[in-house]
Amino acid sequence: MPNQRAGRRSNPQDKEGWFLGIDLGTGSCKCVVVDSQAHILGFGTGDYASSTTQQKWNEQDPDSLLAGMVRSVHSAIEQSGVKATGCAGLSIGGAMHSLIALDHSGNPLTGVITWADGRGAPQAQAVRQSTQAAELYDQTGCPAHGMYPLYKILWLRQEHPALFEQVARFITAKEFVFQKLTGQEVVDYSLASGSGLLNTHTLKWNPLSLEVAGIRPDHLAQPSGPITTFRGLEPFLAKAMGISSQTPVVLGSSDAANSNFGAGAVNPWQATCMIGTSGAFRIVTGQPTLDKQGRLWCYAIDETHWLVGGAINNGGITLSWLKDALNQTVSQTSNKTEISFDDLISLAGQVETGANGLICLPFFAGERSPNWNLNARAVFFGLTLQHDIRHIARSLLEGVAFRLRSLNEILSELVGDIDEVRASGGFTHSELWPQIIASTLDRNLLAPAWGETSCLGAAFWAMLGVGGIPSFESAGDLITIALQYSPIAKEAAVYDQLYPIYAGLYESLKPAFDQIAQVQRDLALSTAEQNPRAR
Repeated sequence: MPNQRAGRRSNPQDKEGWFLGIDLGTGSCKCVVVDSQAHILGFGTGDYASSTTQQKWNEQDPDSLLAGMVRSVHSAIEQSGVKATGCAGLSIGGAMHSLIALDHSGNPLTGVITWADGRGAPQAQAVRQSTQAAELYDQTGCPAHGMYPLYKILWLRQEHPALFEQVARFITAKEFVFQKLTGQEVVDYSLASGSGLLNTHTLKWNPLSLEVAGIRPDHLAQPSGPITTFRGLEPFLAKAMGISSQTPVVLGSSDAANSNFGAGAVNPWQATCMIGTSGAFRIVTGQPTLDKQGRLWCYAIDETHWLVGGAINNGGITLSWLKDALNQTVSQTSNKTEISFDDLISLAGQVETGANGLICLPFFAGERSPNWNLNARAVFFGLTLQHDIRHIARSLLEGVAFRLRSLNEILSELVGDIDEVRASGGFTHSELWPQIIASTLDRNLLAPAWGETSCLGAAFWAMLGVGGIPSFESAGDLITIALQYSPIAKEAAVYDQLYPIYAGLYESLKPAFDQIAQVQRDLALSTAEQNPRAR
């Protein structure tokens, strides 16, 4: 793991006053140790598992998240070689849209219901078709979608009323960990805003959202700003992590807001583009910025900053589909080595821009932004006898890039031109995919030297909370750019030809998406009835 900001190794004196940035993600916790100039001193991870006890359910054990955080912090500190007493502050970022129900004794009644849990989808769809949908969006900045805790709570109330009656408090995964660590019951503005329950204008719990969910304000913690600071850690946990129990703890924000913060994308003309399994395209604005058509979300960060953008279900998962499909065939027909992600990227790079006119609508997992269509399905359009697996691989990469272009266009409508895009996520490990995106967007794409932008953003909140940096915007001065991908005019011209066809295909296929999704549900139900073990 390189020591880096500007590629420089840290000096021993840098280790006297240092900061911890913790990213409590969905699949693991990541922690970074930085000095006062944001040089990376150490990095650690702690994994935890998810369970899918039923179809569309996705839960985690709350205690495993706490254990994963302790492991990640201990590992980062051990790697860094810093003094345990030298931590000037820490902050925690949390994955958005999680939910835990607690009883009156503070014990979990549910696991951590993650953003990927789909059981609230029918409730969200019912609201989406009601007269309340537009009002809720205008107040909260959250389109009606099952990922939001509002609809998970509504599901619990409608489907498990007896359990619902036992609930004293609904919290996020980060709140659970934060309370164990500090004893404080508090939620940051960003996570609160990403619940569908907070008014994004007033930064108070939204009365209509509470009414729809069937809960009271005292079911929820007090929303607070990200630089709210506490002192005093639970001694046992402090010792296990390797820091002083008197370390200042800065409340911080969500992983999404932290990703922008840690990439230095802190102005409306700077976007972040993240592609991991899924993807996102986001900007920071100085006021609530809502889309009249409800295509994007708008989450509060603090009293003067809002995060505006969209998320896509289909990022790296599209390549996973192709890799798994090919490897299943290989395993059934030969003993050859399995195909890797790098192999697919290499194959995609062997064909020309535009994949010889093959267009992919990459809706393998439905769609979130901008159309919020669970019934959207993947399509390859333009296949001929001249196409092979290389073209399919490239069309997947380009199809995801077109999804990001659609979000960029909507954001540009709302806030004006976006001059640069900063990249994070696994896709930055290749050179081809970032270049495709730069040319598709016709914008410079900048990759920060430190790719784990969410945990670095958490470290910046720790620094801001204790006075280590003067402002949110000043974090941009601490970011070093490792690579810049500039649009290639010839490639951009090809994508300008293909994108209108791509967009038109989506509009034309909307009715067919609904029809085929219903057929698939009917067939799945028929299969389950014939073979109960397949459920």
